[in-house]
Amino acid sequence: MKIYRAETLGMCFGVRDALKVAQGVVEPTRVTIYGQLVHNETLLVELGRRGFAACPEEKRLMPTTDTVLITAHGISDAERGRLEAAGKQLIDTTCPLVRRVHQAAAELARDSFHVLVLGRRTHVEVRGVIEDLRSFDVIESADQVRSFPHERLGIVCQTTMPPWLVRRLVEQIHADNPGREIRFVDTVCQPTRDRQRALDELLPLVDVLVVVGGRHSNNTRELVARSMERGVAAHHVQGPADLDPSWFHNCNAVGLTAGTSTLDRTIDEVHEALAKLARLSEGVNPEAHAVRE
Repeated sequence: MKIYRAETLGMCFGVRDALKVAQGVVEPTRVTIYGQLVHNETLLVELGRRGFAACPEEKRLMPTTDTVLITAHGISDAERGRLEAAGKQLIDTTCPLVRRVHQAAAELARDSFHVLVLGRRTHVEVRGVIEDLRSFDVIESADQVRSFPHERLGIVCQTTMPPWLVRRLVEQIHADNPGREIRFVDTVCQPTRDRQRALDELLPLVDVLVVVGGRHSNNTRELVARSMERGVAAHHVQGPADLDPSWFHNCNAVGLTAGTSTLDRTIDEVHEALAKLARLSEGVNPEAHAVRE
């Protein structure tokens, strides 16, 4: 069984920068991370061990610490104002590409556009964008596109939306809203584009795909969805312990990719576990050879 690793995979610069800031905090016990710094369970456990307080993404309560660390996913201006009004000192690790979504949506709103946000309604990034909007809809899939009762429609995207789905949704919005003024600002981030492109190049080479990433990572789930749409079985794992040897029965080639919150070491651990499965399937002593494709 051959193992093909995507040309581009794993942690993006926004996540790396956020982690670097968190690692530089001298007194973690005096800081609350406002939500999940990254959607990676291993990293969240490590941050908790260092002493950071955590505020759940689902229901954000006012932190008890004086300092609050804003995650790479960002928050709304309204939420930022609430924290500052309570006297909180903010450490802001919002990804600059997420800031671009906020800015684009705000500019569309100022120009009297009804804003359509392409993304997952429950995702923390999307919630942060729409909390500052008065006139908006969130669109997750083509069946949610309709004729909107607004003359001006502005479109932005969650940064981790797959480009192929964005194109499909934008085309559907145009088709269902003839005569409307439609302004599209493509805010899909470059790291997402790079990982999706690398995946598309990888899929024709493999029988099965393994995608490494956190359970709640949207971009990881989108990599899985893309593979399934292309007819390649895909399995979402958080680490090597999640691998099931039965997935690779009669498999000649397996692909490996990872979401943007995945540690390099976790990808390497999964790769090595796949290599051991490959060697075992070929009757070779896994301790004697360390072959990496």
